Amino acid sequence: MLRKTTKLPLELLVLGILISLPSLVTAGLPSFQELVDATEENGTLSPPAGTYAGPVYIERPITIDGIAGVTIDAGGEGSVIYLETDGATLKNLRLINSGRSHNDLDSGVQVRGNFNVIRDCEILDCLFGVDLQQCEFCIVKRNKINSKDNDLGQRGDSVRLWYSFNNKILENDCFDTRDMVVWYSSDNIISGNKGRNSRYSLHFMYSKYNLVESNSYFNNAVGIFLMYSDGIVVRNNTIAHAAGPTGIGIGFKETSELIIDGNTIMYCASGLYIDVSPYQPDTINHFEKNVIAYNGIGIRFLNDWTGNWFIDNQIIDNLTQIFVGGGMTANRNVWEGNFWSDYTGFDLDGDNVGDTPHEIFAYADRIWRDSPYSQFFKGSPLLESIDFLERLVPFSEPDLLIRDKAPKMRKEETKTILETEKKTILDMLSSSEDGKN
Repeated sequence: MLRKTTKLPLELLVLGILISLPSLVTAGLPSFQELVDATEENGTLSPPAGTYAGPVYIERPITIDGIAGVTIDAGGEGSVIYLETDGATLKNLRLINSGRSHNDLDSGVQVRGNFNVIRDCEILDCLFGVDLQQCEFCIVKRNKINSKDNDLGQRGDSVRLWYSFNNKILENDCFDTRDMVVWYSSDNIISGNKGRNSRYSLHFMYSKYNLVESNSYFNNAVGIFLMYSDGIVVRNNTIAHAAGPTGIGIGFKETSELIIDGNTIMYCASGLYIDVSPYQPDTINHFEKNVIAYNGIGIRFLNDWTGNWFIDNQIIDNLTQIFVGGGMTANRNVWEGNFWSDYTGFDLDGDNVGDTPHEIFAYADRIWRDSPYSQFFKGSPLLESIDFLERLVPFSEPDLLIRDKAPKMRKEETKTILETEKKTILDMLSSSEDGKN
């Protein structure tokens, strides 16, 4: 977006002022644009402490360091900073009060260039946080980002990537936003971020070969959702309390060649949600060393599907361990060496492998599967009594959902893992309260 200067009749100028009353908020503030214009190419701008008026257009590579205590206020119109160059750095700035236009992607920072860095900034009361379009090799790191105080679906995204490649989104603290979203973008690294009180902590659409690592997502409607996005690696993330009616820890829609490794998913309505994945023929989705604990449904298959390998996971005390839509089976997938908290077998030879297979059948589950509203009574004495009677004397042939031939016995580190993740969740709760103050 290039700056334009146009002479308008006085009547139109007055009308524009009346329509754009929010801009009056910044009318008495010093112009930050003048400081930028006076900075030479590849120079460094370190302004005195204070609040300055935006918006700001940066069209050549410079470094702006607000370490002294610099706030830039957009006055409720447009984006705070339009970054339209390669090789610029923004750091230690406080960017506030963008406009509210979703069509214009009003943001803290709109980025339209490569090799740019936005780090250690506070981006507050901005509809979108950082918007990257057709950007490569940019770094967005250690920023604190929240959106407008709108209804959840009307907020903007904390970080938005559109046709952007080889970027790094690192260690950002995002709260009270809509999503962090990755559209048509590949080979990006999303690592060490925190997300809370939002809709999708992280949402991929048509984006391949990205790495999602060591992020912590708490109290969002959905943790991570992968749609039509192949070759994604999701490892060592913590996702908790996606507990609404449609809450999902990690969801998959027509995605293939995934590696889902070492994640902890707790207290969600559904831990894993699998819909026609993997989608590409002769591909495999690998689920290894994940902890799926204390969810309403541990692993939910929307349909009878195949091509998922579940190896060495810990599936612990979910209200329903496995659910398969349509009365089908999940046993066409590979189940090997997982720990199941409801395994009732023995390990007489002490090799940490159960002496008999672990099998899960659908008994009274059919009641709430066929009548979803009956899920409200799951775990109640009545439904548990029916379940017990069906297991004791089945009314009809039960459905085999899964069969793990070599289930693991409880691992010694299970308790340590869950205690560590509990501490992470408590830390995020504390951060959430701090964010409201």
